[in-house]
Amino acid sequence: PRPILDMSYSRHFLDFQGSSIPSSMKKLVVTKLSQNFREAVTLRQDSPVPLPGDGDLLVRNRFVGINASDINYSAGRYDASVKPPFDIGFEGVGDVVALGLSASADYTVGQAVAYVKAGSFAEYTVVPAKQAVPLPSVKPEFLTLMVSGATAYISLKELGELSEGKKVLVTAAAGGTGQFAVQLAKKAKCHVIGTCSSDEKGGFLKSIGCDRTINYKTENVESVLRKDYPEGVDVVYESVGGKMFDLALNSLATKGRLIVIGFIAGYQNPTGLQPIKAELLPAKLLKKSASIRGFFLNHYLSEYKMALKHLLDMYERGDLVCEVDFGDTSLEGKFTGLESVFRAVDYMYMGKNIGKIVVELPHSVNSKL
Repeated sequence: PRPILDMSYSRHFLDFQGSSIPSSMKKLVVTKLSQNFREAVTLRQDSPVPLPGDGDLLVRNRFVGINASDINYSAGRYDASVKPPFDIGFEGVGDVVALGLSASADYTVGQAVAYVKAGSFAEYTVVPAKQAVPLPSVKPEFLTLMVSGATAYISLKELGELSEGKKVLVTAAAGGTGQFAVQLAKKAKCHVIGTCSSDEKGGFLKSIGCDRTINYKTENVESVLRKDYPEGVDVVYESVGGKMFDLALNSLATKGRLIVIGFIAGYQNPTGLQPIKAELLPAKLLKKSASIRGFFLNHYLSEYKMALKHLLDMYERGDLVCEVDFGDTSLEGKFTGLESVFRAVDYMYMGKNIGKIVVELPHSVNSKL
């Protein structure tokens, strides 16, 4: 690594602590459009470390988050006009190692920050200071709030119309975002039902306050709902799609609301979709005065800062469990280093995770921070 005293650098950014920054780094790049992450993505060993502009931070990533939509992104479903190669990874937490002049008004070298921006699957990422979130320390728990927590918070607040005594069904409840939907619905004094795929996940859900857990591998979700909730459920937080969507739709109460957060069951298909039985949809909705609402976080960025502040406050007060899964129980052990992002994506699609999947990027030996 070259020290930053090199004058060609100092024109670009202020750096107060002479932290040594290498000239090249590892990063993941989408080199071919595919929903098969391993086919789509290449680990580049010697990409140039990017330079921050005047209003930017250079962040050394310590923890990066895995999202179900990583494979939608690698398949080019977010923006059909973008052609490979392009960077991938939606969110990161790390330290500021260098920054532009304007950015130095609000940030300093060594500060812990989180961000949501494409390109986090890299050792270093340039983040506009305006998009960064200052943190008290570099902890993986903060990462769980950036996309997964914010999605649950904003969607339930804006679309859920939660109130005391309402029945809320959360699918994939023990997952990265499901864990927050369960806890936030409980805080709104709702009765919460969570579906999951193992008894271990059911135990976790009970520990965060879920009133009724349904292990869909051993129980018939439809008959449990029909028997225990004959009037139906008021709100569904739905991220699975396919058969689970059909079942959730049929279980809605009068004036019930189904919020579509995602449909992970279909993402691995070439179309990105899993068929649903939608031909009866208008009749079903009319019969119950029910509604279906879609939610995509990018459309609610005006609410984002406020939501994140609330979530961070709740976590700091000890009022929110932010469960992180580093893959310790996975076949090859903990997810460490960018090369393990591939395994981490597989782990998610095997339905193994409890909480949010996070990959740790170990510090290089020669860093001074």
